[in-house]
Amino acid sequence: MNPSEDAALGRLYADFEAEHLLPLWTQVGDLMPPHPRPEARPHVWEWKRLHPLARRAGDLVPVGRGGERRAIALANPGLGGRPYATPTLWAAIQYLGPREVAPEHRHTQNAFRFVVEGEGVWTVVDGDPVAMRRGDFLLTPGWRFHGHHNTTDEPMAWIDGLDIPFVHYIDSSFFEFGPEQVTDTSTPPLSRSERLWGHPGLRPLSGLDARPHSPIAAYRWEHTDRALDEQLALEDEGHAVTVEPGHAAVRYTNPTTGGDVMPTIRAEFHRLWPGTRTRTRREVGSSVYQVFDGEGTVTLDGVEHRLGRGDLVVVPSWSALTVRADSRFDLFRFSDTPVFEALHQFREEIG
Repeated sequence: MNPSEDAALGRLYADFEAEHLLPLWTQVGDLMPPHPRPEARPHVWEWKRLHPLARRAGDLVPVGRGGERRAIALANPGLGGRPYATPTLWAAIQYLGPREVAPEHRHTQNAFRFVVEGEGVWTVVDGDPVAMRRGDFLLTPGWRFHGHHNTTDEPMAWIDGLDIPFVHYIDSSFFEFGPEQVTDTSTPPLSRSERLWGHPGLRPLSGLDARPHSPIAAYRWEHTDRALDEQLALEDEGHAVTVEPGHAAVRYTNPTTGGDVMPTIRAEFHRLWPGTRTRTRREVGSSVYQVFDGEGTVTLDGVEHRLGRGDLVVVPSWSALTVRADSRFDLFRFSDTPVFEALHQFREEIG
């Protein structure tokens, strides 16, 4: 450019800035990259470090109205200090002391709990008491009143997963306080929702409408465990029923639609035989894994991470993931895949 054109272009850019405008031609590389470039980073949180910190918080920080929950969020080191595991998923360790009660509230964010150890806590969802035990996957769909109470003299910890970042980003969050005590302190072995809906292949005729969330409050470990064992047993008998050799997996589903348990969250459980190595996979969307049992290695974008019981690992969008099992390796996984499938933006690449 000649000097006069250069000066005119400078004035144009200054006028853009004054009017809060940005030209596409200076932004296109960041706005439309050739593949996802997530800010979130792969990261591992070790249970042996998380649990003692949660226990210390239990000694020092009360549960009650105001703080609501003694929940400690995983803050991805690539997200600038925000309390998010990924740009769409929130994950935390929640700790409830002996005989403590977490008061009831409700929010538009969808939530679940997964128990890696312990028992003795009941979560009460819209007045339905739901026992929490090791290996159980428990739902708290959006805008359902819920609270927790510990019936024992021992503390208990579990992980919470929510779509807080997604709901925050789209400005659709609502929150409301409920009673300071749970509305039902009974401790039945099965919730009312399980008694109605928890029968394989059977659906009550009183509930034939499709629902956006699963009506089942708890997916019990004994059913998950048996389903995975049977997949691997059938594979040993020569039947092609696993996702890849030595790798059994199940998805928790909504019985009214056959789809995901919640509109924004997918949940799965994976079991790998010792020595199994998965194919390398990339997916649009992010996920969080927790080791339920066993030991193994995940390789994320070429970096190996050793994992043991309780450890949590974040897999950002389009990160290359490979899993290797040193022992029988049980992994709980949740992801934001339903969001991307609904938007027709999901893509995967399998090595």
